[in-house]
Amino acid sequence: MLVEAVGRLAKTSRDGLVSEDLSQFEHVRRRHLGRYFGAAAVLALAVWLGLAFAHGQIEWSVTGQYLTARTVMVGLGNTVLLAVLAMLLGVAIGVVVAIMRFSTNPIINWTALAYVWLFRAIPSLLQLLLWFNLALVFPTIGIPGLHEWRTVDVMTPFVAALLGLGINQGAYTSEVVRAGLLSVDDGQYEAASAIGMNRLQALRRIILPQAMRVILPPIGNEFIGMVKWTSLASVIQFSEVMYATSNIYYVNNRVIELLFVAAFWYLIVVTVLSLLQTQVERYFARGAGRAAQSR
Repeated sequence: MLVEAVGRLAKTSRDGLVSEDLSQFEHVRRRHLGRYFGAAAVLALAVWLGLAFAHGQIEWSVTGQYLTARTVMVGLGNTVLLAVLAMLLGVAIGVVVAIMRFSTNPIINWTALAYVWLFRAIPSLLQLLLWFNLALVFPTIGIPGLHEWRTVDVMTPFVAALLGLGINQGAYTSEVVRAGLLSVDDGQYEAASAIGMNRLQALRRIILPQAMRVILPPIGNEFIGMVKWTSLASVIQFSEVMYATSNIYYVNNRVIELLFVAAFWYLIVVTVLSLLQTQVERYFARGAGRAAQSR
C-alpha cells in the first residue's frame, strides 16, 4: 500500500500535476527502541551505583569531616601551585621547541626532535624519580670555582616534581604548538615578510595569535591532565592532595573515605578549569566567527 502511494506521488510529480493530498495517510512516529533500552540501562546503572555507594561500608561522615582539614587544604594548594607552574614551564619550553622544529639549521632542528623523542619516551614517574635522585650523578650544582650548592639541598621534592612534570609536558606541548603553527596559511608568513617583519615579529604579532584558536583546546586538556599528573609527586614525598589524604588514611585506616576526599577536590579543580577553558576558547574564536559570518 505504501509503495503504491509513493509511486502515485512520484508519477504526479513527474507529470507536473498537483501533489496528492497527504492527509489521507496516517502519520506514524518512528519508534527508537534502541534509545529507550539504552536510556533505561543507563538509569538502572546510575541507580545501582547510587545504592551501592549509599549502603556500602563507607562512613560518609568521615569524608565530610576531612574535606576541609588543614592538611588536605595545604595539599590542595600545593597541587594547584605545582600544576600551574609546571604547565607554565611546559608551555614556555614547548613554544621554543616548536619554533626550533621550523629552523633550517639542522643542529637546532635535530636537537628539538631529540628532546621531544626522549621525554615522550620516558614515563613521567620515572622522570620524577630521576630528578629527585640527581644528587647520585651530580653531587653539587653551580658554577665551578665561584659558588656551588649540594644537589640534595637544591633538589627538593617540589623542585624535582616541577622539573619532572614541566620538562615532560614541554615535549607534548611543543607538538601541539607546532600543529597550531602549521594550521596558519603560508600566505600569512609571506604577508608579514612583505611588510618588513622579521620571523620573530611575524610569529609574535601575526602567526601565534591566529594559531591560538587551534592550540588552546589541547593545551587546556593538557592543563587539566597536569592537575591529575601532580598525584605522581606523592611518590617523592611532595605534599600534594593525594599525599595528604594518604597520610591520613595510613593513620585512621579510612582508605575509601579519604580517597573520596581527594576525588572531590580533583573534581572541583577540574570543573573550574574546564569553565575557564571554555571562556578563553570563546575569546580567541571571536575573529573566526566573524570571518565565517562574512563569508
